[in-house]
Amino acid sequence: MKYTLILLFLFSLFACKRKDGNKKDSVLDIQGTWQLVSATTIDKGKSETTDYSGKLKMIKLFNKSHFAFLRHSLDPKDTASFDAGGGTFVLKGSDYTEHLEYYKNKNWEGKKFNFKLDIHQDTLIQKGVEKVEAAGVDRVIIEKYVRIKQ
Repeated sequence: MKYTLILLFLFSLFACKRKDGNKKDSVLDIQGTWQLVSATTIDKGKSETTDYSGKLKMIKLFNKSHFAFLRHSLDPKDTASFDAGGGTFVLKGSDYTEHLEYYKNKNWEGKKFNFKLDIHQDTLIQKGVEKVEAAGVDRVIIEKYVRIKQ
């Protein structure tokens, strides 16, 4: 009986420890505004990285159920480089799924995109596949954002 109580106590102690220390049980805090720092696109084995600290600026906003992104050129003469979109999302652990509802290219609207998210302090990494057959797009994207402090 004495050993049974000790084993039961130890088992409950380890069970609590595993649950509290398990990173998969934690919720990623993505709500707020994030500024894109860099974006890497891997298309047909070719990798291209865009630095967003110079002539381009993009932000992504999250609330509890929706996301939106806005991108534009910092060159006052460039009025053609504007891009925006948004929709709803589901976040389960690090699995992030966007449902794109609004976008200038109608081939992208209504599509679902699956990504993995990772947050280190104030840096968010979004990685996944963008595939839109009607637009001829099938590529991996890796985006690095920093949280904009309010």
